[in-house]
Amino acid sequence: MSYPIIILHKGKETSLQRFHPWVFSGAIKLKPDNLIDGEIVSIYSHNNIFLATGFYSNGSIAIRIISFIETEINLNFWIQKINNAYIYRQQLGILNNTTNVCRLFFGEGDGVPGLIIDYYNGHCVLQAHTLGVYLQKQTIVEALKHVLKNNLISVYDKSKETLPKNQSETINNSFLFGALDEELVVKENNYSFAIDFINGQKTGFFIDQRDNRKLLTKYCQSKKVLNTFAYTGGFSVYAAKNAIEVHSVDVSATAIKLANKNVEINKLTNHTSFVADTFDFIKDKKNEYDVIILDPPAFAKNLKSKHNAVIGYKKLNAMALKLIKPNGILFTFSCSGVVDKNLFYNTIISASIEAKRNVKLLHYLYQPPDHPVIPYFPEGEYLKGMVLWVE
Repeated sequence: MSYPIIILHKGKETSLQRFHPWVFSGAIKLKPDNLIDGEIVSIYSHNNIFLATGFYSNGSIAIRIISFIETEINLNFWIQKINNAYIYRQQLGILNNTTNVCRLFFGEGDGVPGLIIDYYNGHCVLQAHTLGVYLQKQTIVEALKHVLKNNLISVYDKSKETLPKNQSETINNSFLFGALDEELVVKENNYSFAIDFINGQKTGFFIDQRDNRKLLTKYCQSKKVLNTFAYTGGFSVYAAKNAIEVHSVDVSATAIKLANKNVEINKLTNHTSFVADTFDFIKDKKNEYDVIILDPPAFAKNLKSKHNAVIGYKKLNAMALKLIKPNGILFTFSCSGVVDKNLFYNTIISASIEAKRNVKLLHYLYQPPDHPVIPYFPEGEYLKGMVLWVE
């Protein structure tokens, strides 16, 4: 099958030859006049050499690459993509007797920019971040059925929040396959969590903190712990297993309600939750907590907001560092993609200086391997964190 052809300016093929999966609009020399958003296109160099196949979008990122070899984008294509992603996670042992939730497909990291699939014990939540992926959703469902077979109960499309607003106004989230007939409870490292992927943020649970939550338990023995921006209490549940007392803080009453439920499901009693703004809550809590977790939502969603985000991260961390007990432990994170790990590191050091606290760096933290980062696309490394010992 032939697709509309886009020709690049001379020299603009270099990034594709290095397998970077984006083509910016300024790289395009020639394109058909009637191209529409979401259309599959073939990309050629200025001297007519095939480079890649991708989805076209009328924006700064004009093409997102889904194949560097000439191929038809059909059911077999999607089966191969999803099967490769599934095999990778199986071989790493991410899904096992103690964990039945993972990110099954992670955009560029698994070879299709704009496609996110999270797996919750048989239920898949699909999020399309581009119209091209969204238009393929039914074929993707068929591929999921083929790959997962009896391990697939339902597929829920939750793309209304992730597609550009001008493309999502007329669509609604819905089940593409199967249904959810009862409350969904999943296991992660033998902890149990109730998941509301229909009404919750993102796909219902922050799967990307699984390994970091596990690390936290090492530092909570007989400690008093504060989990800020707690959402549904992932860090709180892990901490409460060993801590004397755990406090969860989130501005969302709905999230705190589910956090309380998750604490109850795991039969933990040393937990108290607060519906409050984190900045307001921590400003007067000096020397109260041995361990503090700072896992805020992305302060910067684009380059324009990067400066304000850095100011926000510095303020938040300086407040926590001033308040934490001597010899305390701080887990601090950023999930802002435009704030890279070096900038985040420098921001936390600046906060330490402002707080006048000596710190020791115990760990750098990252996203887990089911959110793979490929060397051709370093931008995929969005989650970064640090564990600090605070003198």
